[in-house]
Amino acid sequence: MGLAGAILWIALACLPGAGLAVPDMPRGMGIVLAQEDGQIIYSRNAEQCFVPASTLKVFTALAALDHFGPDYRFPVKASYDPVSQDLYIRGMGDPIFISEAIDLLARNLIRHFHLESVRHIILDNGYFSPDIQIPGTGNSRNPYDATTGALCANFNTIAFQWNAEQKHFVSPEPQTPAPQGMFLTPVRASGQKRGRILLSPRLQGLYPGFLIQHYLEQAGVRVTGTFQTGAFPSQAQSIHIVESPYPMTEVVRKLLKYSNNFIANQLMLTMGAQHQGKPAQLDKGMVVLRKFARRMGLEDVSLAEASGLSRKNRITPVQMLKILSAFRPYIHLLRETPEEFYKTGTLSNVRSRVGFIKGRNKKKYPFVVFLNQQTKGYEKIMADLIQRIHRLESN
Repeated sequence: MGLAGAILWIALACLPGAGLAVPDMPRGMGIVLAQEDGQIIYSRNAEQCFVPASTLKVFTALAALDHFGPDYRFPVKASYDPVSQDLYIRGMGDPIFISEAIDLLARNLIRHFHLESVRHIILDNGYFSPDIQIPGTGNSRNPYDATTGALCANFNTIAFQWNAEQKHFVSPEPQTPAPQGMFLTPVRASGQKRGRILLSPRLQGLYPGFLIQHYLEQAGVRVTGTFQTGAFPSQAQSIHIVESPYPMTEVVRKLLKYSNNFIANQLMLTMGAQHQGKPAQLDKGMVVLRKFARRMGLEDVSLAEASGLSRKNRITPVQMLKILSAFRPYIHLLRETPEEFYKTGTLSNVRSRVGFIKGRNKKKYPFVVFLNQQTKGYEKIMADLIQRIHRLESN
């Protein structure tokens, strides 16, 4: 399945639990279509607040690019004690700490520390507070309820499929080892023959160690002990920083392409920890997002989390238009069709779409469509907006 499949699987996060009743749920439609300079061509309820669903990720992406910079790469901190032969790993919130990146990490550590033998692999998740609750997420074992953390391997999920010939579970991803031992237990308990499930909090903390051990041994390093959680040594004599292979622009591209809620909230929480001090917490991350919103002149926007999962997120079409205007330099990070660059959002009774309609001479017209409790006619609205641009340019 690979990275794209994993991200896409978790991108279904907007759907579960979406039918929960919310008494003050907005109703109606909000529409804005504008010139490249922001001058509004057509609007409807442009100043009314709506639930944006996953189109909020455009704002989160813009905040992350502003905070980290487009070339930022998430670090992982490592230390090796040559006496005890213990290897320490401290996570710093990387949202794309996937099998391929962990394999590269292991090879980097082998070269840097000249590893031949490792006793224990000790994993430090202390950069994030434990048990962070993101508004809008549930408590299920499904991937769309993926939880956050400082050191999260493969989005805290594990993929599997049943091999009928060999009569055991294997990994559908050639780069990822098959679930074994304690990680096989929840796979069997799921009752599924193929899928991806969210690991329990205890197993989430240990899964990166399982993968690191696998890639170390695959490269010829002998691991004699176990992988376990623990504290990174405060007096470590040798500290090595390994950066992610993915720059922030690529993180944002994957966030928007796959509408990944986990990535969105990892970014928010890490921004909070860097700005407000560790450990990462929801309120610290929201402080950063709200400050960024005020800097943009979005004084009355209501933010509960970063992915669009929560129905407490509220924004007006005009406010989203301002976000799109600021996002224009990164327009290539949005999904693209022959007619537009766009980002969608879906919850039960909520449908939204924002982006840029392509015009002549490489012109790109920003648009916002918010539908709350009135999701019929969505395709007709989009067709109408495109026709308005065609008529405008013809005249």
